[in-house]
Amino acid sequence: MPKIDYYFSTLSPWAYLAGDRLERLAQAAGAEITYKPLDILALFARTGGVAPADRHPARMAYRDQELRRQAKKTGLPVVGPKPSFWPTNPAPSSYAIIAAQEAGGGDLGKLAHELMRQTWAEDRDISDEALIQDCLEACGFDRGLTMSGMLSGAETYGRNLEEAVEAGVFGSPFYVLDDGETFWGQDRLEDLDAYLKGAL
Repeated sequence: MPKIDYYFSTLSPWAYLAGDRLERLAQAAGAEITYKPLDILALFARTGGVAPADRHPARMAYRDQELRRQAKKTGLPVVGPKPSFWPTNPAPSSYAIIAAQEAGGGDLGKLAHELMRQTWAEDRDISDEALIQDCLEACGFDRGLTMSGMLSGAETYGRNLEEAVEAGVFGSPFYVLDDGETFWGQDRLEDLDAYLKGAL
């Protein structure tokens, strides 16, 4: 069974625009996904990236155009290039995903997407505990994971960053297969699919 380590930030518009494509292609290939939310700003600092706030205006203008185009291609709604609560603290939502993955019993892919959808389609603050609890419940998980999973979530969140750097990850979303093959960006999911099918 192929294994996919999925590194992403819950604040990433590009991870949001992946929708459920990773889950669908993994199911078709019989692949297992491990969700690894991480601190994207810390990753940028470790791997030569630049935080959006520090990027040249030309780069940000292009990013905004590309966000609009990719949203149209995927059919997913986007409230704008800069939602009201972006950026916000991604740690609480990341801890919830980590805790839900450990607990099991719900739809983890749906949870990850739902949290990102709250930022990019609903214009809501995913650092809000009640909102995170609502998302957990809607995806089949215990609302109380926001409390019980906090300590282990924080430890795993830090470990995900270290593992990402070691694996050569430098952006979000980033997909690392157990054979070492890597794919960066939601626009490379078709290539990932082809690779799993032996066509690349």
